[in-house]
Parts: sequence; structure tokens; C-alpha cells
Amino acid sequence: MTLVSHQTIKLSKGKHSSPAEGACVMELASMLAGESFTDHPTSACPVIGSLLRAYNDYAGDERRQDLYVYAARVVGSRGGRELQRARAERVGEWSSEMLARRLGRFLPGPAVRAICHLRRPELNSVGTHAIHSISRHTDETHAAVLALVDELLAMGGGMPAAAPARAAGAAEPPARVAEPVA
Repeated sequence: MTLVSHQTIKLSKGKHSSPAEGACVMELASMLAGESFTDHPTSACPVIGSLLRAYNDYAGDERRQDLYVYAARVVGSRGGRELQRARAERVGEWSSEMLARRLGRFLPGPAVRAICHLRRPELNSVGTHAIHSISRHTDETHAAVLALVDELLAMGGGMPAAAPARAAGAAEPPARVAEPVA
């Protein structure tokens, strides 16, 4: 029997009951944070978590492995409600931009703006809406999602001092990481 750890686990689609079954990016984040195995670790921003969970399931197996590094980066990103709202607003804007590109080929500008304005999901589901706004999964959209996550993380914030610490020895994986395309 092989021991499963943050260093040996392969990211896979869906929710898992234990690391032996695999892990999504957010379940791996819970392992790195030293929390119970869950896809909603308390140390992670729920907005970024929503985006990463949705994209984990949307990305193909090869691209999904690029999320490995984000499992470590999201640990300690929670921040306060204002930061979470600002991040959700940015994800909503990004989603509207993607949707406008998608619908702009078929509808006039005012109709697209009206539709985009109506799409204001809750904090914990904003990421799912953003991923559904992508028309076709390509290297360009993959890079755009990773760049959005980087932007959200750069907005700052972090857990209070009482937050769980990242697991000792947690290092970046040997997996490849795609560089965002400018």
C-alpha cells in the first residue's frame, strides 16, 4: 500500500472522501494547511476557493495539474469580509468580460451589458459562475483563469494569527506550471 501525501497525490476531478481517493486543489490545500480533509478549508478565501474548485472540475487532467501550486498559495488567503467582497466583485467583472466576449458575437452591446449585470452570484458560488462564462477551454482561457487567481491572491489579506499553519515540508510539486500568456 502506497502512502498518500501532498507530495504524491495527483489532482483529480470532483470531491473525495479521503486522500486515498485523490484530491481536488482545495482538498490538497486543506492537507497543506494541516486542516481536516475538506474542499472548503477555513484558511482559504471562499471566493478563491469557489473559483479553484470550479476550475479544478472544468480543466482537463493535464491542465488540472497546473493548479497544484495554487493549493499552497491559497492557504492563509481568507482575509476579512471586505476583501472577500472585493475579490468577488473582481471575479464578477471577469465573468462579465468573458460572457460579453461570448455573447458579443450574437447580441447587441446593450443586451450583453444587461445580461452581464444580472449575473451577481453569492460569494461562495461566484467562481462557478465565472468558469461557466468561458465559452471554450483553450490555452488562452487556461492562462486567463490562472492570471485571475494570481490577481485575487495579490489583493492581499490573510488569516488571523490563530489560523492553521501550512504543513511542515510542504513544497511546490515537481509538476509543470503554465505561465500566464500576456
